[in-house]
Amino acid sequence: MFRLNLKIAWRHLWKNKSYTFINITGLSIGMAGCMLLFVFLNYQLSFDKGHKNGDRIYRFVTNWTYSGNEDYSKGIPLPLVQAVKDEISGLDKVAPLIGRGGIIYIKDKSGKVMLKTRESVYYTDPAFFEIFDIPFNAGNHKLALSEPNTVILSENMAKKFFGSSSNAMGKSIVFGKINLLITGVFKDIPKNSSLPLEIVISYETFNSKKFINWDGVNSAMECYVLLKKGLIAADLEAPIARFNKNHYQNQQILGNQENKLQSLADIHFNDKYGSFADSSITRKEIYGLSLIGLFLMLTACINFINLATAQAVNRSKEVGVRKVMGSERKQLVTQFLTETFSITLIALLVACILTELSLPAMENLFRGKVALSLFRDPIIFPFMIMLVIAISFLAGFYPAIVISDFNPILALKNKVSPNSNGLNLRKVLVIFQFSISIVLIIGTLVIMKQMKYLREKPLGFNPDAVALVNLPSDSLSQLKYNSFKARLLQIPGIENVSFCQGAPLSNDITTSDFSYDGKKNQDFELRNSKADENYIGLFGLKLIAGKVFKKSDTINGCVVNETFLKKMNISDPEQVIGKELITNGYKMPITGVVKDYNDLSLQQNISPIAIYPQKGEYYTAAIKMDSQELMQSMKDIESLWNENYPNSIYNVNLLNDEMQNYYENERITGAIFNISTIVILSISFIGLFGLISFVAMQRTKEVAIRKVLGASTTELVNMLNSSFLRMVLIANILAWPLAYLFVSHWLSGFAYRIELNIWPFFFASFISVLITLLTISIKSYQTAKGNPVKALKYE
Repeated sequence: MFRLNLKIAWRHLWKNKSYTFINITGLSIGMAGCMLLFVFLNYQLSFDKGHKNGDRIYRFVTNWTYSGNEDYSKGIPLPLVQAVKDEISGLDKVAPLIGRGGIIYIKDKSGKVMLKTRESVYYTDPAFFEIFDIPFNAGNHKLALSEPNTVILSENMAKKFFGSSSNAMGKSIVFGKINLLITGVFKDIPKNSSLPLEIVISYETFNSKKFINWDGVNSAMECYVLLKKGLIAADLEAPIARFNKNHYQNQQILGNQENKLQSLADIHFNDKYGSFADSSITRKEIYGLSLIGLFLMLTACINFINLATAQAVNRSKEVGVRKVMGSERKQLVTQFLTETFSITLIALLVACILTELSLPAMENLFRGKVALSLFRDPIIFPFMIMLVIAISFLAGFYPAIVISDFNPILALKNKVSPNSNGLNLRKVLVIFQFSISIVLIIGTLVIMKQMKYLREKPLGFNPDAVALVNLPSDSLSQLKYNSFKARLLQIPGIENVSFCQGAPLSNDITTSDFSYDGKKNQDFELRNSKADENYIGLFGLKLIAGKVFKKSDTINGCVVNETFLKKMNISDPEQVIGKELITNGYKMPITGVVKDYNDLSLQQNISPIAIYPQKGEYYTAAIKMDSQELMQSMKDIESLWNENYPNSIYNVNLLNDEMQNYYENERITGAIFNISTIVILSISFIGLFGLISFVAMQRTKEVAIRKVLGASTTELVNMLNSSFLRMVLIANILAWPLAYLFVSHWLSGFAYRIELNIWPFFFASFISVLITLLTISIKSYQTAKGNPVKALKYE
């Protein structure tokens, strides 16, 4: 029976090629969008999975609570590692993980440097590899990092340095000035991991003795633990509360500092803390993308339902004959569902091709941070099966019920009409389809406008033509700083040079508690930006009181910003000049006040800041150039760098380019909305064109009679268009409140944002009406211009 149904289905589909083509096109685009989103979301949801003890793995994080705000860090004070081993009995294993970066040298037997490369390195002890069951290609995970000056490499890094895992064992690499013996090679950690480990050095090699302060939290220092079997995080709440009381409250550490446990499963989905992989996606974003995927599928299904019900009249005689010949309703339903299944199956094959072609573009959208493949994970096959079944049922069931319900006598007399008076289901579905499209158009317009605002908003400093060059921080290199700076200023096109901790807009600037005018502050922390006397002039920061601190190798003064004054309830900037500030362990007079500038992304408010010189804490040379001589100046800077620091690796970024990274998530969100809007609009208007084609065909005789009676082409086009335009207008009325709620919520995540006005809503309405008019007017005009004799000659 199935074979017969399939044969009939193929004959019908082949006979109605345009109907088949429109349905396959709409369904394949919708299914490709669903599959693409599924592959991406499945990749994101697979983060940190596959560890044997994954449900027992946690890390300690640090929270602060001030009056009016909270702060979070994945880092910990380093003394915590040993303290939790000694004081919290519910932990089976405890291991630190400390991130650093630097230059790795590979030397031959004679000591000649064969390879020089800048890499991220991590320090940990053998317990880490008992917490995470990372397999080893060579070496013993329990012994590999037990001795000082030992290192293990990933398989990829071993091949890069020595050609293979076996060649790497027993060899040495040089990190800084330390010679490290390779005692193990572990399998490459996949990209869907929060632990991007490739070079791991023994914790015994790390100089941990200088990190003794419990209020010294460093985000590059993490602590992972394995809970004992049978315990959950809730069982350790009381011991951790006692731990926090002993080490923070009793020691009067400021900011209500405390540590808590964060599960491994939560790391990738919690943007409060982040990870070394610098990759995260919130569950809210996952739900949003899933919703877009659902909309894609529903839009494609709506097309099918509308076209199938519109074409139902053309199949009424077929149904009538079948019923007269003895077919039962369930047999007819099965027949029509088989047709839907056939179309969906063909659409799936086309969708697979479209998805495979689109994956490189999606990887490029995320700039190589994700590794996507359609058939890498076998779960894609159950998803495809579910997709085909769901779409076949959703798209085919209602039309099958409608068509199989025809009265055979009326069907044979050709007096069947699937339409009922009022707002029938087909109209409801068209309105729903267009409502989705309009919400996405409004969302896209607002996101684009907010992104333009972020790019163009004055930040309070000048980032144009500024290069940021990483400085080597060893003591020998620091001795060359002054001569390097002097020679930089001799290069044509270079206007100013400043040694600093980082640019004005930076996440790398540390915070600390402080005292002002002899009184300890309890309400907020101060960001400490270390920079020389040229910093304020180079970046165009505006002094509103006092002056810049003098040139000096020692701390002789600092400059604060307006937000510092506001938080201290000081209205007159002149009042703070000469007052003593103690921060980060240093005592200094305030010499000036600068106008506020954005030190963090525009999602966040401006921080209270102190800028002061501190030799030994400069990691960046900020170089201001003449924009007309930018390219030549960059080449001259690199040549001078290589001459001064031949053992280091030149690394430079233009500040304008670096600032774009702060809005990476917004860039991706905007791109996804753009693509989704185009796809859903394409599906909607493909379906709309098919629908108007069938409606026009059904009303051909009516149009011919009206034309004979004197109706003009314009009147006939308006008659055919009017019902569709009414549906689009109703869709706009429904979409506006939903779109407003969405964009308002999204904009609330920015401290600095555009004012939401009516124009994106009007523009979305204009686009939807315009495209609808263009789509339906083409077919309406063709029908209205048709020769009425051809339509009426058999009457």
